[in-house]
Amino acid sequence: MTDDKVRQSGLWQPVMGFVNRFRYRFRNGGPQQTHVVARGTLTSVHSGTGSPGSTAGPGDSVTSSPGTPEPFATQERATGRATITDVARVAGVSVATVSKVVNGRYGVAAATAERVLGVVADLGYESSLVARSLRRRQTNVIGVLVAEFEPFSTELLKGISAAIDGTGYELLAYCGDAGRSDHVGWERRSLSRLAGTLIDGVVIVTPTLALPVHEGVPIVAIDPHTGPTGPATVDSDNLGGARTATEHLIALGHTRIGYLGGRSDLESARLRELGFVEAMTAAGLTPDPSLVLEGGYRPDRSDRPTHDLLERADRPTAVFAANDLSAIHVIQVAQELGLRVPEDLSVIGFDNVPEAAASTPPLTTIAQSLHEMGAEALRMVIAMLESGTTASKHTRLPTRLVERASTAPPPAA
Repeated sequence: MTDDKVRQSGLWQPVMGFVNRFRYRFRNGGPQQTHVVARGTLTSVHSGTGSPGSTAGPGDSVTSSPGTPEPFATQERATGRATITDVARVAGVSVATVSKVVNGRYGVAAATAERVLGVVADLGYESSLVARSLRRRQTNVIGVLVAEFEPFSTELLKGISAAIDGTGYELLAYCGDAGRSDHVGWERRSLSRLAGTLIDGVVIVTPTLALPVHEGVPIVAIDPHTGPTGPATVDSDNLGGARTATEHLIALGHTRIGYLGGRSDLESARLRELGFVEAMTAAGLTPDPSLVLEGGYRPDRSDRPTHDLLERADRPTAVFAANDLSAIHVIQVAQELGLRVPEDLSVIGFDNVPEAAASTPPLTTIAQSLHEMGAEALRMVIAMLESGTTASKHTRLPTRLVERASTAPPPAA
């Protein structure tokens, strides 16, 4: 079914009309620009194969003659999305020939195929995902579903984008929780919209619910709320990393350590708090319950508990925040209160997002292999697609300490 027939059939709007979320375009391993996808449009985010070069550029002179391709007017090119009919007209071939070329089928002379591909590149033609899905029962697109585009998910996406090269698959990054108040279950809503029509497999970042194996669509969850259950998962050694962070502070001489945790519904947050408690206990120290507060992994949610920790007369000499964004906010609040970091207060985080190295002072943290987590999740999805299986596999990657300038021995009494 051609793109035009898909539109005429009425299938286009119901399927495509919902795609109005935030999108990232990834090139060379990182996001270049944030886009808002207009209602009723969809383009691939990143392709694992190269694009053929254009045979004619803007301003080139093109002369028509019998039996040669018809020029595509600049005004017409700018006013609408190129269709397969446009490509056929400009290339001087039939729609069926264009379809064979773009779908990699036999029966087209090499010179003709080269000419068609040149026109495809010049016009920016892309076969719609809906039409492709209806024709082949597959799209060669892997979805990456996130609740929001923030530093953690962005670093994962960089790893996924780098790993897609050479695979023949494309990526669709989809924000499924933007602007909603009912955060729980966003991934199921997104799956019901995308799976089987626009994507062949999916990587879901921090899903809120235990996910069943979705029929016909391989799923890999990164850092799921419920831990390694259900579909295949990729996460980090949250327990061991939290121990390492706490042991680092203890080794510097800190005994009164505050802990700013994540969200109570997240398995990663539970494991990090457990690692903190275990390291304190192993060192013969009793954690002060009044110094163990929930920060929700967000600066806005961690602001009040941070003030509670730092404004008390018997404040801690060090704070372990369960993620980097919260740790950076601790540094900012400390400076607002006239405390020097690390002379008066040591701060350590968890994640090693780029903002950690850019903070003032640079943040000591526990590094997760975020790029590798994303890449491994993608490899697992592709392996399931190519083997036709949806077996559950749970991969846990190590963490490591990255020492910077935000931790030091406690001030002398």
